[in-house]
Amino acid sequence: MLKVYYGTLDEALYGPAWFLNNYEQSWFEDPFVQAMVVDVDKTEYKEGEVFESSVLGAIPPERLSGGVKTLISIYKNPDLIFDATSCGDNCAKWLLEIGKVADIKVTLRYAMRFPENDAFEISLENNKTIYTNRREYTLAALSVIDEEL
Repeated sequence: MLKVYYGTLDEALYGPAWFLNNYEQSWFEDPFVQAMVVDVDKTEYKEGEVFESSVLGAIPPERLSGGVKTLISIYKNPDLIFDATSCGDNCAKWLLEIGKVADIKVTLRYAMRFPENDAFEISLENNKTIYTNRREYTLAALSVIDEEL
């Protein structure tokens, strides 16, 4: 399940920096990782540490967006807490997808727009409530943000 805490936690890691110092090339061979990279960055994995961007051409993993670096870090290390603030709204559906296969906890400092879907389930850690409806979650999150940030 996806667990979101609005605000900062001392143990939360900054995804892009953590990724640069810890990624493993084998991660890029995972079809789920490849799907995230294509969807978020419009970039295709080729081989080794080579990605093909329609805008930038051949790029190394270091040139992937901060959002996709954070998503990969969360997916491959669900036991760690990451600050997902570097993720844009285009990463929201992937956080939900990762939350379907593992319990993950992230921090946010903005009101990420999550998509409405049948499997919507987020635990808002600030008030210890599980939401299965995007509208109710969004209203609660905005209230928490107003109080916390």
